[in-house]
Amino acid sequence: MEVTKITIDGPAGAGKSTIAELLAEKLGFLHLDSGAVYRAIGVAAKKKGIDLDNEEAVSSFLKSLSIEIKNSGRVFVNGVDLTEEIRKPEGGILASKIARFPEVRRKVIEVLRKAAEGRQVITDGRDAGTNIFPDADVKIFLTASSEERARRRYRELKEKGYNVSFDQVLEEVKERDYQDRNRKVAPLTVPEGACIIDTTGKTIKEVVREIENLILHSR
Repeated sequence: MEVTKITIDGPAGAGKSTIAELLAEKLGFLHLDSGAVYRAIGVAAKKKGIDLDNEEAVSSFLKSLSIEIKNSGRVFVNGVDLTEEIRKPEGGILASKIARFPEVRRKVIEVLRKAAEGRQVITDGRDAGTNIFPDADVKIFLTASSEERARRRYRELKEKGYNVSFDQVLEEVKERDYQDRNRKVAPLTVPEGACIIDTTGKTIKEVVREIENLILHSR
């Protein structure tokens, strides 16, 4: 069987994007980061002064958005590159807020499916294997303890120069977990048929090797 679609789901900080990016590079696949699209919508909406608690306002705003994922993985909204801006700490919170709304999720799925047409792709997110590509050939669900995920995120932010405390990051991780698991639309769940990998205490190389073996045995 030729593997053309791989999905990696899991909570914030489980290592989805990093591992998906490395796998995509090794396998020659296109990396689609669904979280980046949600972040881009959230950041763009805030820039325009949209009330992110107003579903009607957010849904109306979506009609004015053109979102494109370049081959390099960079995200453009109406021709503006928001790749760096969406990676700021606030980007994750904004993404989780607007992800509650069905119209936003439909927009993200539309963008990602269009980007995947005729390509071999690795998609990571909260519902990559459940809603975006339920027909994926290989489905992975990455997880880790909230403390482990907060430590990773804390190190990442400190390296980028952000002045944050570990307790602050841990609280944000727990808040996102709660929002993602309890939203009415497409809550974070393990996709049917997914292989669950706990990344706590594992290196990125170890996890990548484990997934590579799974892909190899799926062919």
